[in-house]
Amino acid sequence: MKAADFIYHAAGSIDEAVGFLAEHEGGARILAGGQSLMPMLNMRLWRPSALIDINGLAGLDRVQPNGEETVVGAMVRYVTLERSTLVAERLPLLARMVRFVGDRQVRNRGTIGGSLVQGDPTGEMPLGCLVLGARVRVAGRGGLREIPMTAFYSGPYAAALEADELLTEVVFPKHPRHFAFRELCRRHNDFAVLSVAATGNLSSDGRWRDIRLGLGGLNDTPVLAAEAAACLEGSPLTDRDISAAGEAALAVIDPSSDIRASAEYRRHLAPIYVRRALQDLRASAQG
Repeated sequence: MKAADFIYHAAGSIDEAVGFLAEHEGGARILAGGQSLMPMLNMRLWRPSALIDINGLAGLDRVQPNGEETVVGAMVRYVTLERSTLVAERLPLLARMVRFVGDRQVRNRGTIGGSLVQGDPTGEMPLGCLVLGARVRVAGRGGLREIPMTAFYSGPYAAALEADELLTEVVFPKHPRHFAFRELCRRHNDFAVLSVAATGNLSSDGRWRDIRLGLGGLNDTPVLAAEAAACLEGSPLTDRDISAAGEAALAVIDPSSDIRASAEYRRHLAPIYVRRALQDLRASAQG
C-alpha cells in the first residue's frame, strides 16, 4: 500500500519544528529515522496531516559528557550508540542493548529519540533508559522541560508529550559499575518476547548496592521491578537471593498474548530470565 496524502515540512530549527507541531494541533508526526513511522504510513495505520522532518537540525545527533552525566541527542542513531567509544565508556549497558535492535539497516537509520517516542513495550532503548534512570528533555511552545523515564509513558506506544512538544535530548546519570542484559527472541533480531536489564554496584564488603531491575515485553510499558531489587539491597547475590528476586518480579508484570508468545509463556519465562540476568550481573563483578 501507499501512504495517504500529507504535507511535508523540513524543519530548520527546533523552534520551527515546534511551530509546525502546534500548527497541525496533534495531526503531525515527526520524521527522524522513520523505521517505525514509514511502515505505519504505508499500511495506513497512521494518517497524519503532516510530516515534520528533523534530520536537518544541527546538534541533535551528538553524544556529550557533562560531568558525571551523559547527554545523548534525540537524533543519535543506533549505529552511533553501537560504535561510539564514548558510549562504550560511559553507557556500556546501552551499547550492549542496542546490538539487539532490528538489523544492520534499521540500526543505520533508527534513532534513540524515535524509539523512545514510539514506546514499543518490547523496545530495547525504552528499557535501557528506564533502568539507567535517564531523563528526557522536550521542547514545546511552553518552553523546555524534563521528564523522568519513570513518568514518560501513560500506556503502550503513548509517550507523555503534548501535541506541540519535540523530544530533543536524553540525559543519563553516572552509569553503575556493573550491568547485565538478557533477551529472548523467536529468531535473531526479531521483536523481543521479553527482556531483562539489571545494574548495580558491588561494595568492598561483597554486598550489592543500588540494584535496578527492569523488564521489557511483560507489561504495557517497560517496568522497574522495584520490590525485587529492594530485596537484593545489601545482599551478596547468592543463588537464594536471586531466586527470591525472580519470584518477586512477578508482582509487576501483566503480560499479554500475541503472535510471538502467550501471556502464560511470558509469565513462565519472567522469573527464569530475571535469575539469569542477575547471575550475569554477579558474574560481571567476579570477572
